Amino acid sequence: MTGGNMNREDGETRSANEILVEQLMVNVGRISGVIEERGHNIFVQGNILSREEISDYSVEFMELFVMLLQHEGRSDRSSEEFRALQQFFTTMSQQILMRGGDMEEFVRYLQFMQNVMIEDLGRDAEITPEQTRETLLLLAGVFNDIILDVYRVYLEQKESTIEAQQAELREISTPITEIWDGVLTLPIIGTLDSSRTMVVMEKLLGRIEQDRARVVLMDVTGVMAIDSQVSHHLVQMIRAIGLMGARPVLTGIRPEIARALTSLNIDLGDVTTRATLAEGLKEAFHWLGVRMADARTPA
Repeated sequence: MTGGNMNREDGETRSANEILVEQLMVNVGRISGVIEERGHNIFVQGNILSREEISDYSVEFMELFVMLLQHEGRSDRSSEEFRALQQFFTTMSQQILMRGGDMEEFVRYLQFMQNVMIEDLGRDAEITPEQTRETLLLLAGVFNDIILDVYRVYLEQKESTIEAQQAELREISTPITEIWDGVLTLPIIGTLDSSRTMVVMEKLLGRIEQDRARVVLMDVTGVMAIDSQVSHHLVQMIRAIGLMGARPVLTGIRPEIARALTSLNIDLGDVTTRATLAEGLKEAFHWLGVRMADARTPA
């Protein structure tokens, strides 16, 4: 009886970390096998991960998780062991996403890992309700931190991808073309924000210097609306063109854009404007001293 009480009292002193380590060490084969099989059902059928990769991931997870629990008897979130486990899941999630997998599937897989350990916990009859509660809280805390960290990395990468795509769109959405020797065209479509203005201005000034451009035709036919910020960026670009020694010509100003500029008190009195790009090109030819023969006139 005394021995039984001693065993029970010793059992009650076990921490949540120690309980999980004991269970994992005793049942590592069965737990790893169940987790591996679940991974097969989720990822292998979709050709996202191979069976060998799932097996390697399962074994590595068990090793890292035991190392985390053995770290000074605590699950220290700032420890190297915890960071190693976070990095493991981050790398795994990145590989799954690169191969066309879904983040929701990956999170369900993590939750399944947690559930397997919880189920195994219920098989230990010597664990007291307080120990069970402590162990459940430990599992929930560790896995919640891992899921949040993986989602954070995923969102950061997604945001970085979106920013890169937007930068690429800004690059290709404002083509600068030399339509005549010394004449550049800059069609502006959509909205001019600060970041896009900087990209366009940098490219434009570089082309003016490179092509020794003398006239720049800025066509705003594709600008649907204009406000004080857009008009400010427009004036900035016009002034920059003049500072480079080229003549700016603004074309394609529709009636509603003209009314908006007037209401905003934007002074374009020193800027040459023409209704269409074709009219602007004629103005450029006039400045350059280019004479065009009328093809309809008989020789």
